[in-house]
Amino acid sequence: MALSALEQLRKSRSPKIVAQLPEGARRWGPPGASMVVSTPGEVDALIRQVPAGKITTLDDLRACLARRHNTTIACPVSTAIFIGVAARAAEEMRAMGSTDITPFWRALRPDGSLNPKYPGGIRLQQACLEAEGHLIVQRGKNSFVVEFEAVLAELN
Repeated sequence: MALSALEQLRKSRSPKIVAQLPEGARRWGPPGASMVVSTPGEVDALIRQVPAGKITTLDDLRACLARRHNTTIACPVSTAIFIGVAARAAEEMRAMGSTDITPFWRALRPDGSLNPKYPGGIRLQQACLEAEGHLIVQRGKNSFVVEFEAVLAELN
C-alpha cells in the first residue's frame, strides 16, 4: 500500500551525500561536483521558513540545501519531488482541520511561475499568493508572480 504524503513526510530519513555526481547527472554540476539528496522533512522545514508576503523558488531551496550540507548542488529531481510531498501533506493536514500547514504555495518554479502540479493546481496557488499581496500575471500558458525577485525569502 502506498504511503500518504504525511507518512512520507514523517518517515525518518537522513540526507544522502553523493561525493561525486554519477555519469547520468554530470550535466547538473561541474566536474568533481558533490550533491545532497535531501529528505521530505528537511524540504518541508525550509518551506515553513518562508513568511507570508515572501516567496522562494526551487533553485533557492536547492542552493540552501547545498550550503547546509557543504555540497556543490542539491539534487534537482528529488528536491522537486519533496516539495510536492510537502504540498500534498499540507493539504492532507488542511483536510483534517489543521490550520498550521506548510505554505507550499510560496515555493515557485525557478522562473517565478506557479506550479500546476501542486494540490489545487494554479488556482489554489494563485489564490493563496494573492491573499498574501502578490500580483499574478498570465504570460502565454503560465502564470507568474510579478517581480518575484524582490520578495525572495532568505533561507538558512
